[in-house]
Amino acid sequence: MFKQYTKEFRYNLQLSFPVILGMLGHTFVAFADNIMVGQLGTAELAAVSLGNSFVFIAMSLGIGFSTAITPLVAEADGAGNKEVGKSALKHGLVLCTGLGLSLFGLIMLSKPLMYMMKQPPEVVELAMPYLDLVAFSLVPLIIFQAFKQFSEGLSQTKYPMYATVIANIVNIVLNYLLIFGSFGFPKMGIVGAALGTLISRIVMVIYIWVLLKNKKKFHDYVTGFNFRNMEKKVMKKIIDLGFPSALQMFFEVGIFTGAIWLSGVLGKNSQAANQIALNLSSMTFMVGMGLGVAAMIRVGNQKGLKNFQDLRRIAISIFFLTFLLEIVFATLFLLFKDWLPTIYLDVNDLANSADNTEVIIMAAELILVAAFFQISDGLQVVILGALRGLQDVKIPTIMTFIAYWLIGFPVSFYLGLYTPLRSTGIWIGLLAGLTASAIMLYIRFNYLTKKLLVNTLIEIK
Repeated sequence: MFKQYTKEFRYNLQLSFPVILGMLGHTFVAFADNIMVGQLGTAELAAVSLGNSFVFIAMSLGIGFSTAITPLVAEADGAGNKEVGKSALKHGLVLCTGLGLSLFGLIMLSKPLMYMMKQPPEVVELAMPYLDLVAFSLVPLIIFQAFKQFSEGLSQTKYPMYATVIANIVNIVLNYLLIFGSFGFPKMGIVGAALGTLISRIVMVIYIWVLLKNKKKFHDYVTGFNFRNMEKKVMKKIIDLGFPSALQMFFEVGIFTGAIWLSGVLGKNSQAANQIALNLSSMTFMVGMGLGVAAMIRVGNQKGLKNFQDLRRIAISIFFLTFLLEIVFATLFLLFKDWLPTIYLDVNDLANSADNTEVIIMAAELILVAAFFQISDGLQVVILGALRGLQDVKIPTIMTFIAYWLIGFPVSFYLGLYTPLRSTGIWIGLLAGLTASAIMLYIRFNYLTKKLLVNTLIEIK
């Protein structure tokens, strides 16, 4: 019985591995950025954190919206219809460019909010010029996302990974040169970090376009666009898929941002412990995200072929693989919960010994809760990928809102601020939200795929 699912494991891992590596690359660059900026001082590090909190929310909307391109291209590829695939890319590029510019404009308009967030004045002053450049870098990033989602729709996940790796190298080198003024370059501080990010994202777009243009399989898709001939029907289809997908990502990013805010209310040690557990969980989450992309591609292909029996079998095989991998991560978290926080702190720092000890104890408790939500978190993002492959996004958006904001956040708020559980209570709320999301989304997937199979049988008869 299990063999019909396990035989898909190898291909699913091959498909998702480049996506996982690319996402981990972004995490690594953020880690390297923080280390380099941290050398300048705590105010600079706080300014980068403040600026990025605005950009991260906008970025989640842009990336979520761009995922609409993948299922459309995957379905067209499965059906062998090149023109539909090219049309999805062309219209997706126009919409993603417009969205990138709009998000940049919204961030610029929201800059005065920084003064209302009771942040230290020197942090806000440093964050302003940093935010200008990083916000503008959203435009090339979201254009890149259009090419990335298109390439993944054709089951070619390695090309976006190459572009991401190149961009990450460019970013780290430019950061080193421009932050510190090395090798005769101007010393620009955190503005240098922002400029490095902007240039690396422009390089990323140029690299992936040139790469795809020179590959025979892609050449006809990515050249000869007639942007004067835009179809309202295709635009509407991408918006109908993209807008709910953007909201899904926004709701999830929002609850984790809410957890950071709640932890901050409890004090700096709670916030530090939350950051450690969040960073560890975000790394394992990338595996679920990669498998979610594989689910979206493969389900989209089978939908194009109208092979609903295999569609359900392949999707369940990805859910099963995710479940097994997340059990491994959960076990590692349980075994090493007391040791993992010590990677982030200097345990030999006698001056801050009491604070560090408290943070390590709190982080270990959060990692214990994180061990349990590994399974829920991995499954919900993979099932969401499968539903996007089916082009079912509206009901799942409502489900994610209910799970995170009507179940998860109220639990986090009450347990975190009104019970002795404090930080652990906040994370129990995250666990509740993610578990509710995974259960509801699976019920939705099960209902839809069984309905497709029944309808197919009726048509045959």
